[in-house]
Amino acid sequence: MSNVLIAVLWLVCASVARADIEVVDSLGRKLVLESPASRVISLAPHLTEVVFAAGAGKTLIGAASYSDYPEAAREIPRVGSSDNVSYETLVALNPDLVLAWRSGNGDEVIKRLEALGLTVYVDESKTLEDVPRSLRAVGQLTGNEDIAEPAARAFMAQLNHLRATYSSRHAVNVYYQIWDEPLLTLNGEHLISDVVQLCGGRNVFADALALVSRISVESVIRADPQVIIASGMDKARPEWLDAWRAWSSMTAVQNNQLYFIPPDVLQRHTPRIIEGARLMCDQLQLAREHYNQKAESPKH
Repeated sequence: MSNVLIAVLWLVCASVARADIEVVDSLGRKLVLESPASRVISLAPHLTEVVFAAGAGKTLIGAASYSDYPEAAREIPRVGSSDNVSYETLVALNPDLVLAWRSGNGDEVIKRLEALGLTVYVDESKTLEDVPRSLRAVGQLTGNEDIAEPAARAFMAQLNHLRATYSSRHAVNVYYQIWDEPLLTLNGEHLISDVVQLCGGRNVFADALALVSRISVESVIRADPQVIIASGMDKARPEWLDAWRAWSSMTAVQNNQLYFIPPDVLQRHTPRIIEGARLMCDQLQLAREHYNQKAESPKH
């Protein structure tokens, strides 16, 4: 082999070895890392969970408040909350990658982080397909594609199964309630509305202007949903879900179609959302069967 050929092969190998990591974030911006990130800070609980799901939990050196899943996430030093970041603490940790959530952190926080010279990946999941996209991106950025890619494929397999099973079934009108005081719901642009649609449901507040919308009891009564699904603070069914029973004119109340899904498996944009989606699909199917049986029952 000639010296020239050896030199060319060496340059090619060296070029491959130095290949940069390139990832496009939710804002359409290209991030370039010379090597996998080994010091990562997450500014949202769902991003902390995604990092672990992508096999990169060992890289986390800081996380936002309420990062409580998996159990190991509880031990990670805090850098403030999603909407109140401690820049001094964050900078002192010297991260080589910061994972930000546009809706939760806001554009001003993201701009300030970048002004501090930090590399920021911005996540904004609006559809269920965005969850495996986030998994793959974190896997690439941290050098854990061997774990992140199978996790992303497993998520998509479950998603495709649910879609094929439920999405084309007779639509059920759904009111999804986040909280009671103030009364909060989500519009059609939110990821949870995508779950409702996946399960063959129709979000009665899909046309609301704000992603998270403050509404009135009167507007819910006017919408007259066939199903009410509530969230809450934890795994316990909130007392205020059954407070709707006082409004006996509503179709959902008359037919006892009031359900609860724990917020951790539906309101965090992580692989666990497929668990919440499965619960919702089951609930909407129960409602669908109830209304079908009612329609088929002989009238007296």
